[in-house]
Amino acid sequence: MVFWTPVRFLKLLASAMQGGGAALAALWTFPSMLLSAFLVAWGAEAAQFLISQGLALAILAWLQTLPEFAVEAVIAWEAGRNPERAHLAIANLTGAIRLLLGLGWPMIYFVFAIAGRRRGQKGLPPIALEPEHAVEVMGLVPPLLYFLVVIWRQRIGVIDAVVLIALYVGYLWILMRNPPREVESLEHAPVVSRWAYRQPGWKQTMAIGGLFVVGGALLYVTAHPFLDSMIAVAAAVGISQFFLVQWVAPFLSEFPEFVSTFGWARRVTHAPMALMNIVSSNINQWTILAAMIPIVYGWSHLQHHGVWADFTFDIAQRNELALTLLQTLLGVLLLANMEFDWLEAAALFVLWAVQFTVPELRVQIMVAYGVWIAVLMIGYALKGQALRAPAAFWQTVRKKRSAGTA
Repeated sequence: MVFWTPVRFLKLLASAMQGGGAALAALWTFPSMLLSAFLVAWGAEAAQFLISQGLALAILAWLQTLPEFAVEAVIAWEAGRNPERAHLAIANLTGAIRLLLGLGWPMIYFVFAIAGRRRGQKGLPPIALEPEHAVEVMGLVPPLLYFLVVIWRQRIGVIDAVVLIALYVGYLWILMRNPPREVESLEHAPVVSRWAYRQPGWKQTMAIGGLFVVGGALLYVTAHPFLDSMIAVAAAVGISQFFLVQWVAPFLSEFPEFVSTFGWARRVTHAPMALMNIVSSNINQWTILAAMIPIVYGWSHLQHHGVWADFTFDIAQRNELALTLLQTLLGVLLLANMEFDWLEAAALFVLWAVQFTVPELRVQIMVAYGVWIAVLMIGYALKGQALRAPAAFWQTVRKKRSAGTA
């Protein structure tokens, strides 16, 4: 526990001032991050009536993960210069994925449940996904399967990066096959989203695109000082470098996603959209973000040491990746029947909280994930029923591309 004595507070303030007042930048960066998160979320809500909701969320996920890409790029570049820092690149990647799934998914459910109770909803119903959301659920499977090979080889290189990027492009191509949302549901969108969509002619594209552009630009300008300010505070408190990189930095870089998903979950009917927002980001992380690491690392190694090098893993980094892969695979199986209930949310959160507070129990958590995965797979096999997510996914793959997205 941290006791905030006057002396400790003065030391914290002095440390922040020595860093150019980075910690004090939170006074303006925090509200700016909030505004940017709302702007891009409003843009996504309006865009889903022109393109598929999944594609709109993919664009949103790109903008929301800009801070995370910036942090990961810096870490990977430094690792190329000094390979002893390579473990920090894996720590940031795996921490970000596990944070979104272990904290983000449960947060969405509990906000949805609390908001539903206040609206007179009885019991604790599950979040029910729609058929089009199967693309996001199944979109996690190919990169997870490929990462089994990456972990086995204990290295990731440029060829792996190309494969991961191709998997993401394929995911976007399938998303485009889903139709836009029905305009009748526009009335449930926020005022700003309704205003943007109702603009006549070319002004509609400009208004919706403007929400993305302005929100993304504000996010880009704010992200670096926001991260610096929060990390300055965390470092001054005495948080270790590994913990800072694996948990604090990812939480701060994922902040825009937590804002948008919290808002959607509070509206109850938009809880599936909130959940798919984070799933889309998970796909982004397992493909494009992971692909960026060997490219930046290899280029940095070439610049500093005169030779290109693949990014290699030691046993600790391989375990971090294996733990993260097991957690994500479990998430896919939990959504395989297109529902997410309170027990699943609670268990995911507890397992994440244990590894967060007691890192020494990583092996035990891996076993717990593995046992849960085995139980789910046996249960699905005994039921003998086709899982809804794969069935809906293949229907989307086989159908012709929607005229609305052509």
